[in-house]
Amino acid sequence: MAGSAMLAYRDGLDQGMEQLQAESNHRLDLFASAVEGMVKRSEHVPATVQLHPDIVALLRGPATPERTAAASAYLRRLNAHVGSLAAFTLNDRGVVVASSNLDHPDDSRIGNDVSFRPYFLEALAGRVGRHFAIGVDGKTPGYFVSHPIHDGAHVIGVAAIKISLQPIDQTWAMVGAPALLADANRVVIHSSRVDWRYTSLVPSTLEQRVEQQLTRLYDDMRIPQFPLVPQLDPQVERQQIGEELVLTRPLDGMDWRVMLFLDLKDVRHAALMQAAMSAVAAAFVALLALVLVQARRIQRQRQEARRMLESANADLESKIGARTQDLLDANAHLKREVREREQAEQSLRDAQVELVHAAKMAMMGQLAAGITHELTQPLGAIRTLSGNAEEFMRRGQLEPVASNLSIIARLTDQMGNIIQPLKAFARKSEPQLVRTDIGQTFSNALFLYGLRLRKMLVALVNDCAPGTVHAWCDANRLEQVLINLIGNALDAMAATPAPELALRAGCSEGPAGGVRWTWITVEDNGAGLSPKAREQLFEPFFTTKAPGAGLGLGLAISRDIVRGFGGDIQVTDRAGGGTCFRLQIPSDGPRPT
Repeated sequence: MAGSAMLAYRDGLDQGMEQLQAESNHRLDLFASAVEGMVKRSEHVPATVQLHPDIVALLRGPATPERTAAASAYLRRLNAHVGSLAAFTLNDRGVVVASSNLDHPDDSRIGNDVSFRPYFLEALAGRVGRHFAIGVDGKTPGYFVSHPIHDGAHVIGVAAIKISLQPIDQTWAMVGAPALLADANRVVIHSSRVDWRYTSLVPSTLEQRVEQQLTRLYDDMRIPQFPLVPQLDPQVERQQIGEELVLTRPLDGMDWRVMLFLDLKDVRHAALMQAAMSAVAAAFVALLALVLVQARRIQRQRQEARRMLESANADLESKIGARTQDLLDANAHLKREVREREQAEQSLRDAQVELVHAAKMAMMGQLAAGITHELTQPLGAIRTLSGNAEEFMRRGQLEPVASNLSIIARLTDQMGNIIQPLKAFARKSEPQLVRTDIGQTFSNALFLYGLRLRKMLVALVNDCAPGTVHAWCDANRLEQVLINLIGNALDAMAATPAPELALRAGCSEGPAGGVRWTWITVEDNGAGLSPKAREQLFEPFFTTKAPGAGLGLGLAISRDIVRGFGGDIQVTDRAGGGTCFRLQIPSDGPRPT
């Protein structure tokens, strides 16, 4: 059935297209002849202009008002006789010196410089120029024909005539289908459909677009691509594009083309009807044969089905018992795997907590020298004040004793404030996600590096005050991440003449308009990172420090901590040199459902 329908469809389509082309060829030839007659009937006129003495006298010069008026009067009579849009004369510099056009804006107005027009350049070179163009000022399209004006062997000027294309509008009806007229640049200059006009049948090259802008053949219009992509081979007169048959005719001596677009829907419909009838006939023959074959097949199938049903019933009972046992075994195996996986996940969480705590203890060791310095001064002051208080009591002077004890109490509170962040930082605990004050976390992290910051003379920028920005995370673990990033920044700026450290934080809006994310940046102006180092930066045991200066676990642990909050950490180059670490953490906890 498919083969019969396909052959019938192809045969019907070919016959329909041949018939449609035969019916349309005559109308297309008549239309092409009509266009040639309208456009070319006045082509000889510019060649006769040089025969008039007033024109030659004007070009030989000098150009007086009397000579200009006489030449223009002759051109007006000539233009009225041939029925063109305008007849005009140009000197050898491309300036219009006489014209039948008194004041209408166009190429032909006296004084216009149209030396860039192709029809002038070709006539100046001694050839006949034929070009379509849109008027420079009046925006009126027309067909320009030019002829050189000789004075002996020299070209002293150019005679030109502009022929209107408007009469072609009256001939579209004779073709009975959409049609167009394309010039030598394959640009549609006239069409029965307005939306086709001034479109290009072929993609324009850069040179063609530049030439069109220089010569202004189409004014300053942008020439878009024609909706279809026809083949413009001179040997091809018929081609099929989608649902349309395109017939092409060249115009003799003009390098113009007339293209007719014929709808193939009726042809395809007739071919489909022929294919359907052929398929029905083939189906009738095939069904007749199938009825006979099927009758025998049904009888054999009934006998075979009875035998297979009995065998399948016995086999099914056996398989059901085996499958039931397999399912019971698989269920028990899955339960064991679930228990093992839960134990492995718990072990992994415990190991991660231990690793985080170990990293904190390693950091505590690095900070021991700074904390010792911070505690030495208050302890020395307490020792001195207590000795003084003892001496004052021996003398019976109680007022100085009370003042010294007050100072000792204040120094004791100061030491407690120094030790309290260390106790909180060193505490081994499970992560607890709560609403955390980012400004306070900045203060705690910077406190631990206070001595080092002062010794390195670091210019510190902290634009997040306590109580201004919050995030949903574990404060102790976030503090550990910041301590690690600040320590890395200080290491990177060890050789920087004027080190700068910047801590910033803020919130970004979520898709529904509420605050959804909190961002934190740690920036330094150190040596920066190479592209290769940035790719491996978060890998465990990778470090850019000297051997023995670090294990390369700090950033890997920090990224795991931030991802545990539901966020992420990224590293980029800082503007002006250095490195910028950016953390993104959820601003709010889980919303109630």
